[in-house]
Amino acid sequence: MFRRRTVLIGAVVLVIFTMISTFVGTSLLFLFMGNAPFYGIFAPYTKNALESQKVKEVQNIIKKYYIEEVDDEKLIEGAAAGIAAAVEDPYTVYMDEKSFEDFMIQSEGSYGGIGVVVSVDPEDNMITVVAPFEDTPGEKAGILPGDKIIKVNGKDVDGDHLEEAVSMMKGPKDTEVTITIMRDKLTEPKEITIKRDIIVLQTVKHKVVGGNIGYIRITMFDEKTSEDFEKALNDLINQKVTGLIIDVRDNPGGLLKEVVKIADRILPEGIIVYTEDRNKNRETEYSDANEVNLPIAVLINGGSASASEILSGAIKDYGKGTLIGTKTFGKGLVQNVFPLADGKTAVKVTISKYYTPNGISIQGVGIEPDITVELPEELQMSVAQIKEEDDVQLQKAIEVIKQKAQ
Repeated sequence: MFRRRTVLIGAVVLVIFTMISTFVGTSLLFLFMGNAPFYGIFAPYTKNALESQKVKEVQNIIKKYYIEEVDDEKLIEGAAAGIAAAVEDPYTVYMDEKSFEDFMIQSEGSYGGIGVVVSVDPEDNMITVVAPFEDTPGEKAGILPGDKIIKVNGKDVDGDHLEEAVSMMKGPKDTEVTITIMRDKLTEPKEITIKRDIIVLQTVKHKVVGGNIGYIRITMFDEKTSEDFEKALNDLINQKVTGLIIDVRDNPGGLLKEVVKIADRILPEGIIVYTEDRNKNRETEYSDANEVNLPIAVLINGGSASASEILSGAIKDYGKGTLIGTKTFGKGLVQNVFPLADGKTAVKVTISKYYTPNGISIQGVGIEPDITVELPEELQMSVAQIKEEDDVQLQKAIEVIKQKAQ
């Protein structure tokens, strides 16, 4: 009887000891882990869980302690924008509902705005005009490639506010926007008030210059550019031109697939361009053996960017034509837009770099012309506004084509 009682008491003591040990151990674990979710004494607290918890903790602290009421939706929008901004790439951005809507409208070829393409200069983090589109309010108001936009409607802007500045410059037809620019030739900032219009782009224009030389100007690469280029080229060939000048000055770029089609029509068989992502996965675009058998010159300047540089770089690498003008802009990055689950917002992400056929990355470097020709100071204006006889870059191209055609 005594032995049974001793065993019973020992069992009870063991149970109590186990309970106390578990309680103390668990309490200590919570002491060190705070209020974090608990999945078992030895369960690992994963990195992803910590990251998600950190964002949630910040949100909860702001909601609980901030001096004023906070809109949950604004916190979520700010968190999404902050994550995109944290990679410190001006082309990787979160697009809120309005920005995404504006982007989709512009991609379709028309939108309300001033018709100016901008980018961020990595050297000074300033919003820089790549080029104004032809026959748009921005061009008519005197905006030039290289202008630095420092204010929009009186609000200071820089490279950290690129999407906001672009959104502010867009708007309904006949409304006004005031931008403040800095320019090398100006001693102080200049305010320019511009009336917005519907921007509908005609991206290809052609004519005959210099007697019998074909001239094709490409202002950007949109959904119809390759089709319109083919029509222009065929019309010039039917007119028995003896050479071809392709003008991509002040062309800020556009769709990769469109410039690839145009390059395929011009170049011999081989690589047009290839891209590489962060894992060195490569995608390559090729041209076939069908090529233009005419002497070619390509006009470039600091407003020639992205897709324009793909075309110029490929022509230069193959020795297919002569590049004339000044160094190009130097944008060798590829972006993709990823719509988010709500269908109203998106994130635009730099996913790869592109390389010319010879494996050259022009990001931040640009492409040097074969023949450098600077426009005189009095002609520092949009290319479309320069008279043919005064355009020294065009006249040099005509001279080069005539020499090659002999």
